[in-house]
This record gives sequence, structure tokens and C-alpha cells, in this order.
Amino acid sequence: MQPEPAERIWQVMAMIPKGRVASYGQIAALAGMPRHARLVGRTLRELPRGSRLPWHRVVNASLKISQRPGSGGHLEQRRRLIAEGVEFVGERIPKAYRWDAGA
Repeated sequence: MQPEPAERIWQVMAMIPKGRVASYGQIAALAGMPRHARLVGRTLRELPRGSRLPWHRVVNASLKISQRPGSGGHLEQRRRLIAEGVEFVGERIPKAYRWDAGA
């Protein structure tokens, strides 16, 4: 029996290494649900407060934080990524920080 979609998304998220980021679409594909990036976003929004999953390592396809710049969530995500050594060029994260799940 295959795990529920949310569980599959959580499993992939848990594998993202510290100091790396993955896109919503990348997580969906790795969870066996290509073209379901929005489901990943919805699943992230429903994470319980205090979850230990590395939600902050998930960004959009442009390697930017999806939350509105200046919002509390945006600032927290950026703070957590910087604390892990991820750099920003303006609002964008350089491709060097993108997680290569096949490596």
C-alpha cells in the first residue's frame, strides 16, 4: 500500500539537505506526483505549527521564496536559509544551492 500524497511529500521534504533548496515541482516529481506543485504548496500550508520538517528549504521554480516579501513568513524563511549558509542575490537563491536529488 502506497502512502498518502501528504506523507510522500513530507518524506521528500525530510530528505532535503541542510543548506540546499528544492522547488515545489521538484518535490512533487520526487514524490511520484509530477505536475502537482500546487499540492505541495497546499500541504506545506497545512503543516502543524512547530513541525520539524524543513519547510523553509522549499522555494518556487525561480528559486525565490514564494511568500510575500516583507511578510513574517518570508522573513522567517529567509532567516532560516541564511542560518544554513544559503546565500541570496537580491530575492533569488543561486542555482548552486538547488538540491540535486540524484547526486
